[in-house]
Amino acid sequence: MLKNLFSSSIRADVLSLLLNSPDEKFYVREIARLLRKNPSGVKRELDNLEGLGLAVSERVANLRYFHANRQSPLFSELKNLVTKSLGLPGAIKALVRASGAKAAFIYGPYAEGTTEDRVDIMVIGPGSSLTNGFRDIERKFSCTITWIEMDQEEYREKRRRKESRLIGILSKKRMPLVGRV
Repeated sequence: MLKNLFSSSIRADVLSLLLNSPDEKFYVREIARLLRKNPSGVKRELDNLEGLGLAVSERVANLRYFHANRQSPLFSELKNLVTKSLGLPGAIKALVRASGAKAAFIYGPYAEGTTEDRVDIMVIGPGSSLTNGFRDIERKFSCTITWIEMDQEEYREKRRRKESRLIGILSKKRMPLVGRV
């Protein structure tokens, strides 16, 4: 089973996305876009994960949605394994990417390497359902996460006006997660 489970990098990425967002349902092209992978490869790996009992699909109209199978005896162990292997920035990146945000980065003391227990994040674009995901990551990594969310238009306007807080954040060291600022 382990040989089948970890035989492909696409499978690992898909599994990571599903396990880090177990309450979300994704269709094939959406997953391919989020992971920046070929849709046919993503479809093949989703079918394989469903065959292994780690993913479940359901048809809604003409789309087939996939999500993690919480009933699988391996669910919690694999979720922990994926979280540990990604590390804190990887877990945050997977969550933010799954939310559909256009850009995101870590800034502040964590990005500067001065602390491991406080993480400041800026999310630009339509980030959805981040609160529960960030709280889950806080528990797993014993840290505090604070974040700023703004839509792209608000970000552009604040940057154009050279808002002092935003300029202060952008002028310091950052760890990019998704997209470019």
